[in-house]
Amino acid sequence: MAVYTDISDEELAELLARYDLGAAQTFKGIAEGVENSNFLLETDRGRFILTIYERRVRPEDLPFFLGLMHWLADHDYPCATPMPGRDGELIQTVRGKPAAIVGFLQGLSVRRPGAAHCREAGEGLARLHLAADGFPMGRADDLGQAAWAPLFSGLKGAAESLKPGLAATIAADLEHLADHWPTDLPQGVIHADYFPDNVFFQGERFAAAIDFYFACVDALAYDLAVALNAWCFEADGSFNITSARAMVAGYERHRPLSKAERDALPILAHGAAMRFFLTRLNDWGATPAGALVRPKDPLEYERKLAVHRSATDLVLFGAPS
Repeated sequence: MAVYTDISDEELAELLARYDLGAAQTFKGIAEGVENSNFLLETDRGRFILTIYERRVRPEDLPFFLGLMHWLADHDYPCATPMPGRDGELIQTVRGKPAAIVGFLQGLSVRRPGAAHCREAGEGLARLHLAADGFPMGRADDLGQAAWAPLFSGLKGAAESLKPGLAATIAADLEHLADHWPTDLPQGVIHADYFPDNVFFQGERFAAAIDFYFACVDALAYDLAVALNAWCFEADGSFNITSARAMVAGYERHRPLSKAERDALPILAHGAAMRFFLTRLNDWGATPAGALVRPKDPLEYERKLAVHRSATDLVLFGAPS
C-alpha cells in the first residue's frame, strides 16, 4: 500500500456523498508497498479502506478484481468486501482515477511467520482456490512466465548496476525457465501476491486475505510456490524446510496436490522468485519522487534466485509432516 494521490477534505466529502457510509471522522494515508494509493477511513458507520488505483492496475481489470472479492465473500471466504455506491457501482473516480472503498478487516499480518503461521496460511490459500472455483470471469496472468523475458529486456542495465555479471545470470535463468516451465498443471483463479503482509491472523489462526490486485488465472500450484518463497525464507536467506512442509501440509488439508504439481514445485518456486525479482527491479528505479512509498529491495529475491539455482530440488521435499 502507498500514497501517490493525496486528496483534500473537500474531495473526500464529495466521494463519500456517492456512498451510504456516513460522514468521515478520521482519514489517513497508508505508506507501504508500491502499487496504489491507500487510506484508512473511519466514518460514523464503520472503518474502511479507500484505494485509488495507480500505475499497474488497468481500469479494465477492476471488474475482475472487485467481482472476485465479492464472489469470495459470498462464498464464505474472509476477504475485504467492496462497498457499492448509491448507484450500485463498485468503482468510483477520484481526480479522474478509478477508486473503490472496501470494508476494514480485523486481524494483523505477521512480519516473521513461524511454522504454525505457515500451516494456517497454506490452509487459507487452499480455501481461496476452492472458494474461487466457478467464478465466471477470467484474467490472464500478465506477469506470468511468458512476460518475464520481455520485461527483463529493458532492465539489463539495472540488473548489472545491482551486481556485476547479474544480467547474464538472469538471462540464463530465464532460458532455463522457458525450457522447463510446466504447462499442463491444474488451473484456476490465484491470488498471485500471497505474501505475509497480505494475510491477516488473529493470534496464530488465519483470519483473512487482502490485496487481490494481481489475481488472475494460472496454475494453482504456482500460487503455492509464490507463497513458499514469501513465507519460508529466513532473514539470513536460508530456506526453512520445516515451515515449507507446514505450509504444504496446511494447503493439502483442503486441496491435495497431484504428483505432477508436487514434482513441479521446484521450477515453479524458481519462476516465482524470478517474477518478483523482475518487478521489484522495475519498481526500484521507477518510484515517483515525493511518493510516500518504500519500494522493495530486488536483492532479496536475487538471493532467493541464487538459492533455487544452486539447490534445484529444494522444495521437492518428502511427504509433509
